Amino acid sequence: MKPTDFSRYLSDFFGKYLPTECGLSNNTIKTYSVTFTLLIKFMELSEGIRPEYLRLSDFTAQRIKDFLLWLERERKCSPSTRNARLGAVHSFFKYIQYQDIKGLFSWQNILAIKSKRVTQKEMAYLTIEGIKLLLKQPDLQTRTGRRDFVLLGLLYDSAARVQELIDLTPDNIRFDDTTTIRLIGKGSKVRCVPLSTAQAKNLKRYMIEKNLLDRENLSRPLFCNPQGDKLSRMAILNIVKKYIEMAKRIQPELIPDDIGCHSFRHSKAMHMLEANINLVYIRDFLGHSSTNTTEIYARASSKKKQEALEKLNPGIIKEGKSSWQKDKALMSYLKELQRKY
Repeated sequence: MKPTDFSRYLSDFFGKYLPTECGLSNNTIKTYSVTFTLLIKFMELSEGIRPEYLRLSDFTAQRIKDFLLWLERERKCSPSTRNARLGAVHSFFKYIQYQDIKGLFSWQNILAIKSKRVTQKEMAYLTIEGIKLLLKQPDLQTRTGRRDFVLLGLLYDSAARVQELIDLTPDNIRFDDTTTIRLIGKGSKVRCVPLSTAQAKNLKRYMIEKNLLDRENLSRPLFCNPQGDKLSRMAILNIVKKYIEMAKRIQPELIPDDIGCHSFRHSKAMHMLEANINLVYIRDFLGHSSTNTTEIYARASSKKKQEALEKLNPGIIKEGKSSWQKDKALMSYLKELQRKY
């Protein structure tokens, strides 16, 4: 059977355009491929068009809107996931509008589909006391516990994204007066992050135990499963959730809900901000392309807001004296109100 124009352009989109012209990372390309796997599945299930017969002309703005609705209703995708899928579709049709100008009107209708407004969730992060409590949970008498202790500590100390941690090898680490790790982030951007002295010592002990300082092991995963392969994202999430639950049983007030792997990154950024570290340095440390992204931490920091308010017209509002508590008539009145209501 002769390939369709859709299959030809899709192959070029993933094989040439995204990696070569756009320079997107393998992880981003994988995410885009999931979107098109779902889109092709939708076209077969809902529109009755099998993958081998799909043509560019089968994709209309209405069908893409129906696909997005299907993602939300049938696959229970959140609005943010829905928007990410739409972003991948938009990227494809931005490419197509230069390849198939006869359908330009249709492609621009698809590109005109808007993202859904997403309610910004409150950022989940741990206080310094919460991080300390969490790092007390791994059993350092076991090899697994020692690995998990170093892994959790590194997630926090480096503010690494999960995929950045997964991709780390011993060759990415430089032990010197200042120990640094080389992280490869979104868009294959590279940054070197310094580690604290304590974390550097913990990491070096772990690597010596695992023989990861030997020349022949420098390209192995820093953290691996029993088969010697990289840990998966789910495996790291399970490690984090395990110790979160343990810490929660001890001091639940220190462990907010919705703490996950990315919360370590949030926590490090918040603690740096609260230590009065310049926002530009925090931006570089996190690997953000703009301080606009980093500013979410400034907006989320209750401590910073309180400090700013206390600097504004200090001394206007004085602390009230407790003499009103000595007014027995007033106290009796308040207690009476409590009994009534």
